Amino acid sequence: MSAGIALPYPSFFSGRSRALRRARPLIVTCAAISHEAIPTHDPNPSPSLPLEVATRWRDIQGGNNWEHLIQPLHPLLGREIVRYAELVNACYKTFDLDPTSKRYLNCKHGKSTMLRDVGMPSAGYKITKYIYATPNITIPTQFGSRGSRWIGYVAVSTDEASSRLGRRDILVSFRGTVTNTEWITNLMSSLTPARLDPHNPRPDVKVESGFLSLYTSDDSTCRFNSGSCRQQLLSEISRIVSKYKDEKEVSITLAGHSMGSSLALLLGYDIAELGLNNTKSGREVPITVYSYGGPRVGNWGFRTRCEELGVKVLRVVNVNDPVTKMPGVFFNEKLELPWISSCSCYAHVGVELELDFFKMKNPACVHDLDAYIGWLKCANKKKAKKESVDIVCKVRDFFSSQNLMSRRCRGSIKDAMGENFL
Repeated sequence: MSAGIALPYPSFFSGRSRALRRARPLIVTCAAISHEAIPTHDPNPSPSLPLEVATRWRDIQGGNNWEHLIQPLHPLLGREIVRYAELVNACYKTFDLDPTSKRYLNCKHGKSTMLRDVGMPSAGYKITKYIYATPNITIPTQFGSRGSRWIGYVAVSTDEASSRLGRRDILVSFRGTVTNTEWITNLMSSLTPARLDPHNPRPDVKVESGFLSLYTSDDSTCRFNSGSCRQQLLSEISRIVSKYKDEKEVSITLAGHSMGSSLALLLGYDIAELGLNNTKSGREVPITVYSYGGPRVGNWGFRTRCEELGVKVLRVVNVNDPVTKMPGVFFNEKLELPWISSCSCYAHVGVELELDFFKMKNPACVHDLDAYIGWLKCANKKKAKKESVDIVCKVRDFFSSQNLMSRRCRGSIKDAMGENFL
């Protein structure tokens, strides 16, 4: 519901008199003044999405590279960023790290109940497949280090949620680094050609070898899946795109934190390069990546190719988060030296939304997804409160200019906004 204040209803709308009536209140809302709905936070992130999301979903998904939506952060985009971050956070909440558990390195819950079991019964998505990835590294001292582990899920928006979103949303959500082998995988900071399209290897498109290994490695002994993380994902997304090929509006949203954002970006590039987001009717399904605390994934050639393919990437970054500055701490997109080849430099992809939070008592929070979500929610609340105050100011000034503000009305606003407001 939009924020609003109740004022005595004036008859000046009829043009007959300036006298105040006591009959019914005039509700002045944020939407009425600014033409932008100011959403309030809901712990279940989709049941009350503003109607404007349905009408502006292509802009919110980066259709125009988020122009005029980042600075300042548009409230609708802010809400969507939080919504997808909470869908990613569900991966952490359900990942089983108990070595004595039968579901060790797997998801604690079944697909049909997972979102409900983590406190998101109204998320508006139906999970269709769990995804597993295999770090191509062996640590003898860590039990089960080489095998596949649950990395995320594929989901599709329900009919009800699709009507609110304005399209059928195909979601892939990835968790970030948790186990020892995954941390080591993150440190394999050598660039290697991606070569994901067998018909056009594109040797100039290079990505970090550890992320590529996690994406393409296979574990034939895993009882939960068959094939690499890549094979599982491409097969499932192709199936879902084909299933909803006749629907007018469809989107592919890939969201991940830390290492998971790297997998999301690799998947987005892979889908677009292979043309799996193109329907038989020739329609192209837009691909959007929401990256939270994500590192660099590839070189300039990778960045350029992603842009050519139309993969939209929104990078949510804490400026104090060291992970977002790696790999390529020294050789990156900011380096302009003629003797350094662009093929050897890492480059971030997409549009950056810069956050700034740091707690000296707990430095680990600079990369924690809960900290990212908390900061975004706080920022949204502050923005909503500020705009609500601005609206009250506009109403006060208007009524004052029309000589319509009664003593009773002034008293009501003073009570609501403070002694020195009027």
